[in-house]
Amino acid sequence: MPIRRLPPETVNRIAAGEVVERPASAIKELVDNAIDAGATRIEVEAHGGGLTRILVADDGCGLSAEELPVAIERHATSKLAPDADGLWDLLRIHTMGFRGEALPSIGSVARLSIASRAKGASDAWSILVEGGSVGDVAPAAFAGDHGARIEVRDLFYATPARLKFMKSERAEALAITEEIKRQAMANESVGFSLDIDGRRVIRLPPEHPGPQGRLARLSAVLGRDFQDNAIEIDQTRDGVRLTGFAGLPTYNRGNAAHQYLFVNGRPVRDRLLQGALRAAYADFLARDRHPTAALYISLDAAEVDVNVHPAKAEVRFRDPALVRGLIVGALRHALAGAGHRASTTTAASALDAIRAQSMVPPGAGYSGYQPGPSPAGFSAWRAGGWTRPAPQVLPGLSDVSARYEAAPEEAYATRAEAFGGGFGGGGGGVAEAVREAAYGGYDAPPAIAYPGGAYPGAAEGPAPAFDPVDFPLGAARAQVHETYIVAQTRDGVVIVDQHAAHERLVYERMKGEMAAGGVARQALLLPEVVELDPAEAERVVARSEELAALGLVVESFGPGAVLVRETPALLGKTDAAGLVRDIADDLAENGAALALKERLEEVCSTMACHGSVRAGRRLNAVEMNALLREMEATPHSGQCNHGRPTYVELKLADIERLFGRR
Repeated sequence: MPIRRLPPETVNRIAAGEVVERPASAIKELVDNAIDAGATRIEVEAHGGGLTRILVADDGCGLSAEELPVAIERHATSKLAPDADGLWDLLRIHTMGFRGEALPSIGSVARLSIASRAKGASDAWSILVEGGSVGDVAPAAFAGDHGARIEVRDLFYATPARLKFMKSERAEALAITEEIKRQAMANESVGFSLDIDGRRVIRLPPEHPGPQGRLARLSAVLGRDFQDNAIEIDQTRDGVRLTGFAGLPTYNRGNAAHQYLFVNGRPVRDRLLQGALRAAYADFLARDRHPTAALYISLDAAEVDVNVHPAKAEVRFRDPALVRGLIVGALRHALAGAGHRASTTTAASALDAIRAQSMVPPGAGYSGYQPGPSPAGFSAWRAGGWTRPAPQVLPGLSDVSARYEAAPEEAYATRAEAFGGGFGGGGGGVAEAVREAAYGGYDAPPAIAYPGGAYPGAAEGPAPAFDPVDFPLGAARAQVHETYIVAQTRDGVVIVDQHAAHERLVYERMKGEMAAGGVARQALLLPEVVELDPAEAERVVARSEELAALGLVVESFGPGAVLVRETPALLGKTDAAGLVRDIADDLAENGAALALKERLEEVCSTMACHGSVRAGRRLNAVEMNALLREMEATPHSGQCNHGRPTYVELKLADIERLFGRR
């Protein structure tokens, strides 16, 4: 079979398949060009899912009449220039675009029209490209002082086969919206607007550069709840800086669609970064829940390769371990700084549930209830027209309630007195679990800023005069159903799940002990040989020191095999071969042995669950207040080991609205 040279038109269409995958891809390339041109406002319009018409207008520097025909040639770009030695450096890319493929690729598969006025020029010019056929440069009308207006019609009309693979107009419109959101989050100082089929979808004014402007932009895109539940990130390590905002663990989602990652201002989708984000939250979320975050990585352009794929959505780092470690460390540090804070959405969810219950008709749920009033209305109900349920005694109504409040001198005694008598008036094993697992070993409370300047009842002297409701979690007032602690704050009410809260306290202490003393190991009577791919075996052996710190002792056993000598004692009898294979998979995908860490954390979580105060145990006021104070002093106590909230705070204003007082 003879070798043939492909015509330029065919080459352009082949290249377009990589650069312009769908309408959203074309819009991404055009927006990248607008940002590189210094635009402060970018307007986007799309019709028919972007397949019928796309318009991108900006107020950038614009193009002159001489530059227009060059701009639509393949591999012609203003983004790269030779250095003093005449060399073209592809390792220091400072712009969004640089390949010179976007405009010719779009023009080869669609009808492309470019109208532009260069900055400082008096005239505007335009050029038309249809299916790769280039027209002449001609004068054009242009409303702005400078900038460009690029219109794309009948996308993929020159490649009908591509049209068959397009999704519905709605799906393509959603993809366009998502792309504009990513671009807007990456460039908070640029104003964006998006119209789809004549309907305004996005309108974002320019924000001031910096963290506050960025948070305002993120709030406009992701919703006000994100702003209320976001933690600021700003850490630098070895020339790599990580900034942005991450959501609290209790502010989580069912998928990873709300995770946005940017490298040097470029929106990217990178498995390394996503794996690092997952690792940072692995200790706080169940496997089927995902955090919300917008993270921005800034580093020297020579330390990252953006020339991996024509779409420029993937990057490669020179030192991926450094970047991953920075993300995990910075996020965990920020989450620890959040202390016991839980997301505000937990209160909103509780209020919504209360409102939903209040809308249920009287007697709903009883077998004798017949839904719906009679046409006679309320008078018929009074006359017996509706079937009313028989009065019932609610369970627990006649029981003796838990002590809801003690005398001040008892409620705020010293810490030793608070736990000297045990939980619940002789709670047996539960009391012992509380003292030993969560509170044992503390001679003084952890350092924390409390109202009045000191911990209540500290051993140094008499308790200062202050109102206990000024504590972050307030003063315990009651225990209901032997499961929930009700506390009063200065401006609301806090409801605490006593088991979930204490489970987190015990878990954090176990993690601290494990980190301080290492993980206990158990030697295998017969060392187990695990066969792996040679590359996988090499990766596992290279991390042998890290694995040994986690209790797994491995060594090389020839090419393609690993010998397991010891396993973590916490795991008991475990499948060593399966564990090593899982670790090899994690090392290949994420660069860290998440499988082993997650198994250890799962065991610790289970042990903490069984060693904590159980639901159904009656606590007195001293014990309830001690639990609240310990929560305030313990990082991550706002959520249990599975990411569920340990407490819900209802503001007084919200409660008043429930009863129509506001």
